[in-house]
Parts: sequence; structure tokens; C-alpha cells
Amino acid sequence: MCKDENTDRNEECCIANILKVIVTLQNRSDKFDCFAEGCDRPFLGPIPTTVCFNTRPIELYRCSDGGLWTFPYTLNGITGTSSVLRVENVEGCCCTCRVLAPNPDTTADATPYVGTEAFLTINLNCVGALRCLPDTYIGCV
Repeated sequence: MCKDENTDRNEECCIANILKVIVTLQNRSDKFDCFAEGCDRPFLGPIPTTVCFNTRPIELYRCSDGGLWTFPYTLNGITGTSSVLRVENVEGCCCTCRVLAPNPDTTADATPYVGTEAFLTINLNCVGALRCLPDTYIGCV
């Protein structure tokens, strides 16, 4: 187990706190003007031309060996693995994530990821590091 057994059980893990902020930003992304400007603009990413970003993709690293976690998914009948996730919910030191797959549409204006129907629950006590990727738009979330 990654977390020290002697640690106070009521202590919330720092990664959970960061993920809660991400969930809040993602949940608020559709409630604001996409063309607002300034430091206090209430959305993720740079000023978009057509849609607001609704996702801050993440990658998680195991605390046991520092390796990147990858998870299976099936998209349009093709099975693969991905390390890119969209956090959907955080409760205590557990989070629910959706696996994001590379977008099969290779046109220049395509977003880099698409949402899959693969979900998982992660014990954040076993996560050693979190990496945030550039904000993007994921359809059907």
C-alpha cells in the first residue's frame, strides 16, 4: 500500500483536492460566455473560436513504482489502452474517471481525445503523481 498506515484516516489526500478543483471547473464550463476575456474568465483554456473547453485531461502515476497507469477501453469495436482520463467525481480519496481514447478523426481541427464508456474508480492513496494535459473539448460528457 502506498499511503503510510500510521497516517490519520481523516486526512484528505492532496491529489483529491486538486481533482475536486478540476471537477468544479469542468462542471462550470458550459455556464459561461465562451468569448469572455481577461484574467477572470470563468472557463478553461484559451479563448476558443467555436466551443468552450469542458475537460482537463489527466494522467496518473503509481506511487509503488512511478509508472503511468493505463486502462482498457473499446471504441467503435476497437479495443485499446489509454493513460488519459477525465475525472468525473471525487469522494474522499476515491475518484471516478472516464477513459479517454485518441481521436480517430485526424483532421486538423479535431480534438485530441474522445470519451469512451469505460469508467473506473481509483483509490487516490495509490496515486503518486498527477499530470494535467492541455484543456480540450470532449463531446457527450
